[in-house]
Amino acid sequence: MSIKIKTAEEIEKMRVAGRLAAEVLEMIEPHVKAGVTTEELDRICHDYITKEQGAIPAPLNYHGYPKSVCTSINHIVCHGIPSAIDENMGSKYSKPAVLQDGDIINIDVTVIKDGYHGDTSRMFEVGEVSMEDKRLCRVAQESLYIGMKKVKPGATVGDIGTAIQKFIKNGTSRFSIVKDYCGHGIGDEFHEEPQVVHYKNNDRTVLKEGMCFTIEPMINAGKFGCVTDDDDGWTVYTVDGKKSAQWEHTLLVTKDGCEVLTLRSDESIPRLMHN
Repeated sequence: MSIKIKTAEEIEKMRVAGRLAAEVLEMIEPHVKAGVTTEELDRICHDYITKEQGAIPAPLNYHGYPKSVCTSINHIVCHGIPSAIDENMGSKYSKPAVLQDGDIINIDVTVIKDGYHGDTSRMFEVGEVSMEDKRLCRVAQESLYIGMKKVKPGATVGDIGTAIQKFIKNGTSRFSIVKDYCGHGIGDEFHEEPQVVHYKNNDRTVLKEGMCFTIEPMINAGKFGCVTDDDDGWTVYTVDGKKSAQWEHTLLVTKDGCEVLTLRSDESIPRLMHN
């Protein structure tokens, strides 16, 4: 396994890409409301990335993915494809496209600027959301922060997932951690080594200053299992139809912790975490 250590010049480019990705999520927030389609959210994000930021939406045409962002509503775990039309409504594997009051939605953004990637996602609540769904979103975000607190030189990749699992297991008996998808190294490539799983594991890969990777735990309200849509090959559903939540940041390992390259203005955590 070859993990790239970023140079000072590369780190500056990663900071720019991360800031731009975070700005997309800040920009789109007022547009996330009942009645809006995910197709419209995708269009707004695409235009902002390409026209305002002069950047490239990394998901577009990546292995054939047809849109510029991922929009995953309710029981869709990840890789939801923006659309203008609801599909299979009433089914456990429905594809909602028109936002409804009470929905939760993850918007996942990755931008490329000067050849480097910034990758981040967050949950949005549409209108009046149930207390249980609010809790799911909050626990998923807290699990991300728990993992981030383990990032520093000398720690291991396995420490991250182990801490997240301990938090989820101690905090709730109902929620579960998705095991089929993980965080990843990132830089001039969208997906690099290492893979960062979000459950207890024995990965002894040692973190070093200059590494960049994402942490992006997906937390299900029910079982951890997932099913990929046979038709589009992208959309991932919870196996039991229950809801899922995810938050993601791109991180840089620093001399005594990590730098949150995709920090948003609505977050209270520090950009530089001394762990």
